[in-house]
Parts: sequence; C-alpha cells; structure tokens
Amino acid sequence: MSDVLYQSVVLERSRNPRHAGRPVVFMAEGQSENRMCGDKVSVFLDGALLRHEALGCTILAASAELMCEAATGKTVDEIATLSDKFEHLLKTGQEIPELGELNALASIAQYPSRLRCATLPWSALRDALARAGSAGDSASG
Repeated sequence: MSDVLYQSVVLERSRNPRHAGRPVVFMAEGQSENRMCGDKVSVFLDGALLRHEALGCTILAASAELMCEAATGKTVDEIATLSDKFEHLLKTGQEIPELGELNALASIAQYPSRLRCATLPWSALRDALARAGSAGDSASG
C-alpha cells in the first residue's frame, strides 16, 4: 500500500490517540464493526467530550481520533453535515477546508476497499447519538 495513504497526521493520530479510552461514566455508547476485516469501534458520549475505543487498522484509529476532535461540541445536525462532507471527501479525494485535519484521509479515495475503515467511527457515533435520544441536542451535552 502506498505511503500516500499513511500521511503523517494519520500515523500520528493512530499511534498517539488523544480521545481514546472508555470513560468511567458516559451518557451513551455506539458501536460499529466491519466483519470482513475485524475492525471494531465504540464511541462514547461523555459530557463535553467524545471518546472512542478503536480496534483495527491505522485508518480506523486515525479516523476515530479525528472524528472525535471534529465532532465534539457539535449539534446532531452539524455532525450530520460534517459526516456528509467527510464521505464526499473520501469518495472524491477533494479536500474540504472546513474539515480541517480530517482532510488527511482524502487519499482513501484511491483505495475504495478502505472506505469502510474510515467511515466506521461515524456509524458508531450515529448509533451513540440515537441511543442518547439526543435529536437536536449537542454532542457536548
């Protein structure tokens, strides 16, 4: 696999996570997995923060990290918009300025088989939001 896929931001975020770990107390947990490759991720709504436990590839771990950072404090509608823009980025490879460091995953467009690795955390976040019953509320509580 090309080094383009593993940009420094992706490697740094997967190796040195800032938002990883199950909080002792949390409002809701969402989960998602890819049975084809074994990737699994849980996302926790933890008051003002989003946290994750990502078990799988570098792309999954980096995507979960960057998602937690980008989505913390956003409303459900803002998260939906962010998710849509992120999926567009992954499909086209065209960077979107408002996505910030999520743009580090733009090269996924060259590797369609890795798309699910990058979107798995977003599925878990949607699951957590649904479980929290937080329609219209912010992810920051």
